[in-house]
Amino acid sequence: MLDIAEALLEPLALVLSLWMVAVYFEGELLPQYLILSVVLFALTFPGSARLDQPLWRAARNIVLGWLLLAALLMLLGYASRYLRIFPKNLVFTYLWVALLAQIVAHLLIRFMAPFFSEVDGTSRPTVIVGMNDQGLALARRISDSPYGSTHLLGFFDDRKMDRLNGDDMFPLLGRIADLAPFIKSRHVQTIYISLPMASQPRILDLLDDMRDTTASIYFVPDFFVTDLIQGRIDMVCGMPVVAVCETPFRGADGLVKRISDIVLAIVILLIISPLLVAVSIGVKLTSPGPVIFKQRRYGLDGAEILVYKFRSMTVCEDGDSIRQAQKGDSRITPLGAFLRRTSLDELPQFFNVLQGRMSIVGPRPHAVAHNELYRKIIKGYMVRHKVRPGITGWAQVNGYRGETETVEKMRGRVEYDLDYLRNWSLRLDIYIIFKTILVIARGQSSAY
Repeated sequence: MLDIAEALLEPLALVLSLWMVAVYFEGELLPQYLILSVVLFALTFPGSARLDQPLWRAARNIVLGWLLLAALLMLLGYASRYLRIFPKNLVFTYLWVALLAQIVAHLLIRFMAPFFSEVDGTSRPTVIVGMNDQGLALARRISDSPYGSTHLLGFFDDRKMDRLNGDDMFPLLGRIADLAPFIKSRHVQTIYISLPMASQPRILDLLDDMRDTTASIYFVPDFFVTDLIQGRIDMVCGMPVVAVCETPFRGADGLVKRISDIVLAIVILLIISPLLVAVSIGVKLTSPGPVIFKQRRYGLDGAEILVYKFRSMTVCEDGDSIRQAQKGDSRITPLGAFLRRTSLDELPQFFNVLQGRMSIVGPRPHAVAHNELYRKIIKGYMVRHKVRPGITGWAQVNGYRGETETVEKMRGRVEYDLDYLRNWSLRLDIYIIFKTILVIARGQSSAY
């Protein structure tokens, strides 16, 4: 019940507060408010789980999430002129009422959490098989969760305590052979198996012993499979398989990503069209050469694509060996230096988004020559091409924008790109877009 309540909490808070404000100002619930309610619910369901977060962090995330969502709705409403339907005083009132409603709802669910746990039943007796690093990490998380219904009894392991990096908080209950009778006598409901993949015969024997119990059984992956990219269980022709490395943009998520890219790209291009004309004229008048520079880069699934940029150099390099731009690079034109520092040279890539070659948010594409170099020396480098490359990305808003003159800097950029693949959400994309604006406004010395 607690999981269901959390999933519905924020969507219902936004919808019900909208209805309340609409009835107060309009005297009735008009059709446009019902349509907006569906949009709000679709964008926010399921709500984020925040009970395991400290209260201050949960409040901060609620405020940040609402600011991003409200900004997106206002931008789309203004661009589509749909915003004119709503009275201005109603809009401004709803912006703060909705935020207050979300915070109050979260405080209420924290207060009601013990009641939900009681309705769900008593805590579930649980044991962990394997007192190793990942098993202890799971135990600590269970222990630190104030609203969990799991009661951890302890560990089972064939090694003696003096050979284990144990924790006094969690007792060693016995050897693995003692597990089955213990489960029956103590009515254990959940077992987490945290044995290494190399222990497959032991795991099979253990599962065989568990056939005579009603306990729920889960595997805790060891370090062999900890670096999962969108790890999940799937079915192929009726056969269960485990995804170890997969794109986050499959099915409905892929459709959401593509539609949001198209809509935002069209809106942004309409807004910046005078700027595009002005920059084009500036590039043409200040140095000889084409206005648009086209360069081969790797796109989705490692396929070559042509990426557009405003020309910022006196050369248009696209061969097997490309030198990255550096501070004081003589190849950069005076106007080009300004364009690169402010990222205005990237604006034509919104046309790449409409073509389907790129996304607004994703790992930044590198020149083919750089890809061929780094894929040989950085583990997991090519995994970043499981998605379309982006105009901006998680790495760029975390300090990896501009020149990557060392392997360590490129490795740091790749780690952020992979982190984006693991944790993608539409909310994260919106956050990255707004943070990109702040990064560009502040300026960054590494963007040459």
